[in-house]
Amino acid sequence: MRIVLVGPPGAGKGTQATRLAEKLRVPHISTGDLFRANISQQTELGKLAKSYMDAGNLVPDEVTIAMAKDRMEQPDAERGFLLDGFPRNVSQAEALDELLTLEGIKLDAVLDLEAPEEEVVKRIAGRRICRNDSSHVFHVTYKKSAKEGVCDVCGGELYQRDDDSEETVRTRLEVYHTQTEPIIDYYKAQGLVVTIEAMGPVEEVTARALAALKREGDDQ
Repeated sequence: MRIVLVGPPGAGKGTQATRLAEKLRVPHISTGDLFRANISQQTELGKLAKSYMDAGNLVPDEVTIAMAKDRMEQPDAERGFLLDGFPRNVSQAEALDELLTLEGIKLDAVLDLEAPEEEVVKRIAGRRICRNDSSHVFHVTYKKSAKEGVCDVCGGELYQRDDDSEETVRTRLEVYHTQTEPIIDYYKAQGLVVTIEAMGPVEEVTARALAALKREGDDQ
């Protein structure tokens, strides 16, 4: 299957993308991973992207699209892929359609993870990270440490990242609403959108998504 995954910050896209890609046996193509891989390998696209980033500018759509095109043409993506973080706006969605049309393939579904905005804010703003090891993650509501402000694993200090502050989260949500959310209507017009509730245990959300994608596949 060829799937685009969309949803607001805090909806669990990264977690679900990894799980769904494994279940569907297709590569998880994340824009963040694409940038890191191209920059670390010093590809021409990576050097170009880095030049914009070093100058404090956004990487142009055409660079992101070129990276995605290159990745989707790799042998492991022949039988499908799951796109996470791309397309990020309608112009990228239109460019993706053009790419796929040239390749004679099409998307099977656009999986829209829905989560109430206040819950998203609560999820992200309540996150606390260990200064010693960023893989040690806690939450002031859902996964409290035994001692407030102290990591249960190593005893390191727990802190809130700047981009996890409530103000920053709300800004990120506004960017999502204005830039990315319009692609949902764009794909709805093509009959591709499958919407699922992103709240609940991770395993349940994955099962919900797989069931919805199966129904979508059966209907086509």
